[in-house]
Amino acid sequence: MQKPLFAPLLASLLMTLAGASAQAQGVYRIVGPDGKVTFSDRPPADAPAQAARTTGPAPAPASGAALPYELRQIATRFPVTIYTGNDCAPCVGLRNALVARGVPFSERTVSTNEDVAALQRLSGSASLPFGSIGGQQLLGFSDAEWTQYLDAAGYPKQSQLPANYQQPAATPLVAVKSAATVPAAEKPKAAAPVRPAPVARPIDGPTPSNPAGIRF
Repeated sequence: MQKPLFAPLLASLLMTLAGASAQAQGVYRIVGPDGKVTFSDRPPADAPAQAARTTGPAPAPASGAALPYELRQIATRFPVTIYTGNDCAPCVGLRNALVARGVPFSERTVSTNEDVAALQRLSGSASLPFGSIGGQQLLGFSDAEWTQYLDAAGYPKQSQLPANYQQPAATPLVAVKSAATVPAAEKPKAAAPVRPAPVARPIDGPTPSNPAGIRF
């Protein structure tokens, strides 16, 4: 007697539905105490608040080249910004170190008095270079210090940037204000013609030649 196939088919169908349900739950992004990011289809039991369910791809960077998913997530959570100036060797060293490691960053230049004043309000100092990794501020350039904080943020030790990635151009710390247009000087109005004052003529009286005082 042939055994009924209903039960095995039902079990297989339930397993398929369970697998589809698990895939529909999405992937959870988990940030560890050391800042390392991992991904799992199960939320952490001890820290559910740290697991953020991904709902779609993160927006592409301003450079136009899409970053790898994990690097894009790190750059969104811990954006890197550096502040540099002209004739600043440590600034060049910091920029080269970030490029070599493949860290996407924004660069702001400090060259005017307004820039310096804004930098002092931001960092409490006028020294360059200055930078930030997320909420962490770093004054000056120490390769060991920057490496420590980049590692803690989860940035890869080797570059994962696409070959067509273009670093955004540096911009002034304070936006350059366009010079105010000076209105053209008004032309002097032409003076109204001045009529000569009438000359008072003496009243002619009778004269020996004109005893009646007649005027024509």
